[in-house]
Amino acid sequence: MTVSLRDPQIVATLDDLVRQAGGDPDDLSGQLVREAMQTALRLIADGADTGELKLVSRSLRELRYALKVFRAYPDIHKISIFGSARTPVDHADYEAAVQFARVIAEAGWMIITGAGDGIMRAGHEGAGRAKSFGVSIRLPFETNANDIIVGDEKLVTFRYFFTRKLVFVSQANALALLPGGFGTLDEAFEVLTLVQTGKAPIIPIVMIEPPGNDYFEHIDRLIRQGLLDKKLISPEDLSLYHIFNDPAAAAQHVLDFYRNYHSTRFVDDSFVMRIRHELTIDQLDAINTEFADLVVSGKIEQTGALEGEQVALALPRLTWHYTRRDYGRLRQLIDRINDFAPAM
Repeated sequence: MTVSLRDPQIVATLDDLVRQAGGDPDDLSGQLVREAMQTALRLIADGADTGELKLVSRSLRELRYALKVFRAYPDIHKISIFGSARTPVDHADYEAAVQFARVIAEAGWMIITGAGDGIMRAGHEGAGRAKSFGVSIRLPFETNANDIIVGDEKLVTFRYFFTRKLVFVSQANALALLPGGFGTLDEAFEVLTLVQTGKAPIIPIVMIEPPGNDYFEHIDRLIRQGLLDKKLISPEDLSLYHIFNDPAAAAQHVLDFYRNYHSTRFVDDSFVMRIRHELTIDQLDAINTEFADLVVSGKIEQTGALEGEQVALALPRLTWHYTRRDYGRLRQLIDRINDFAPAM
């Protein structure tokens, strides 16, 4: 006979374990830990086999450790850099990655790469070890980190691609792409999909290729002719990424994205966009006119923190009943709001 994991006696036992680990079972964090334990225990009743149990256990262990590493740097913006591990150090793409990482790190950001050679090493070289994270993957032919990040406490090694990708995306405030193979394209289109569908926050996505390299021109042509012309994406989705020949210009684009925009949240039925500088009445009227298609009812209003916000930052807010779609248009709204802000 299977015992219900909602049985008061079992719940009390799990709550006691939460207390013994230093948590409070009555607050939200403690309740979520209890739910995680209940989910793990349900695998027994589900009849999960050894392979399934290893998958769940190891992926949870990987994520816990990775989040612990990143948690030590909560207030620093970070950017994930993707590109080929095969790019030699004397290649123009390598130098472009070094230049980009150097500029963005000098602006106070930290760099996340896959920790390998090629473009990944270039990102670490440009930023320096102190401002670099390595998110490595165990592969049959590639298991070692590059010589810049190896041995650093900010190097995390993963068994699974999906947990590694989750960290790449969840910890990044921006994404930079340089030419690469299947992995680079996989990561690029996965992030674009997550942003386009609202499953990840909108972030600046820059594609960097030195003059004379037409790698991203081909990708852009594929997107426009293979997807847009066939109406498989919307015209506004092209606003989700930008191509640059100049690494410094790409870095400036990333920095400008946060010139006024801060972050977004859903609070009950309201969409909340935190901004750094208040809009004037004329500016607010202008965005209500231009972006009325993003509003279900009412209009975009400028407010303070809403009662339901978990983090009440002392910033102005734009709040409205959002359509929950057309995230390319939402990116265009962010660009317009940034245009209103003082130059950095």
